[in-house]
Amino acid sequence: MATAVGKQFPNLNVDAMDAKAITFKVNVLEEAINNKKKVLLFWYPKDFTFVCPTELHAFQAALGEFEKRNTIVIGASCDTPEVHSAWLNTPKNHGGIQGITYPLIADSNRNLSSILGILDITAEEFDEATQTIQVEGDNVTYRATYLLDEDGLVFHEGINHMPVGRNINEYLRLIDAYSHVQQNGEVCPANWQEGDVAMKANAEGTAEYLAVH
Repeated sequence: MATAVGKQFPNLNVDAMDAKAITFKVNVLEEAINNKKKVLLFWYPKDFTFVCPTELHAFQAALGEFEKRNTIVIGASCDTPEVHSAWLNTPKNHGGIQGITYPLIADSNRNLSSILGILDITAEEFDEATQTIQVEGDNVTYRATYLLDEDGLVFHEGINHMPVGRNINEYLRLIDAYSHVQQNGEVCPANWQEGDVAMKANAEGTAEYLAVH
């Protein structure tokens, strides 16, 4: 599976649903370029499951912080728009995601997730008897996360296995760090946070930083 980092995100229109349960087409690459914004795209395995709603609500709670950083948040799974609609209309205290306001991609044909290589497929075998491809694995996505810059270039990707939820603050930190690099031409050392000292991208800069830290 090749990395997407340093490359433009796939140029593909996919189905999505907004908070009003209206289905539309979205192109993640165009969202970045046309709006001159960064994009955080996060994939989760399935609607109506366990860890997934905790992540969707956590991204919603931090939506204002992403907006301050000129960043669009988009969720995604391989569920259909109809299943997204049902989950969006299910109250939080019943395991639902009512109140989520960012769009959710419905990649039910698995076109985009296949290009990204993030599906849980352990093996594929052609069945001569049925003339079909038999898939081993759940054929749903891992918890994959992509950060795009304003030109649609991926500057971060990460993949968690299904049982492990994400730390939303780390994505805010990564956006801060990348924005610092864009604006100042410096590089950000380990554990860098907004307001910390960064480094010049040369041997002298490394020596100066390590001498103090």
